[in-house]
Amino acid sequence: MQSSYQTWLWEQRGQRCAENLKKNGFDAHWVADTQAGTDLILSMIEPYQSFGFGGSDSVRRLGLVEHLSARGKTVFDHWQPNLSPQDTLAIRRSQLTCDCFFCSANAISLTGEIVNVDGAGNRTSAMAFGPSKVIIVAGMNKVADDLAGALQRVRQVAGPMRAKSLNMKTPCAETGICTDCHSPQRICRITTILHRQPVLTPTSVVLINEALGF
Repeated sequence: MQSSYQTWLWEQRGQRCAENLKKNGFDAHWVADTQAGTDLILSMIEPYQSFGFGGSDSVRRLGLVEHLSARGKTVFDHWQPNLSPQDTLAIRRSQLTCDCFFCSANAISLTGEIVNVDGAGNRTSAMAFGPSKVIIVAGMNKVADDLAGALQRVRQVAGPMRAKSLNMKTPCAETGICTDCHSPQRICRITTILHRQPVLTPTSVVLINEALGF
């Protein structure tokens, strides 16, 4: 349960972050809760027919997969149960050319940069180029003071927690500390920083005043 002071602090930081994201070319929004986030996003996406979903718990907390499926939209979601490795790969490739791609961020700086680290690169590729529209959803727990803090957050928080959630056999999943390992199951292999909105990829960022994901 967030205290009123935490809510207030995140609101101040969220609005400042959104303004700096806008200065960097992103279509940025701050909203009070997940329901407001869902309502805002659904109002954005009516023209689109096909939707890709990166591996994001934050996005799925908004119920977007269910909303879009109920509307008869095409959904490319590699988190569906009982998929074969071949089907999973095909879905990830379809996400690269869908109308609208949803993902989260590992960290966002107050200064308006977006940091992501991937293992396979399907998310980092799709959010940079391919889809007609990208929507990034992030809780305020992912906002760091600056770019250095955002990169540090990936190593100290997002990476170890994500590896643990996937039951990976990596040092960080055992100790909670990144050692820049050479583990075969290492998930931190590709780092991208969106300093500005990509030239050919309209990108919206929805900051939600709650703690979401890793």
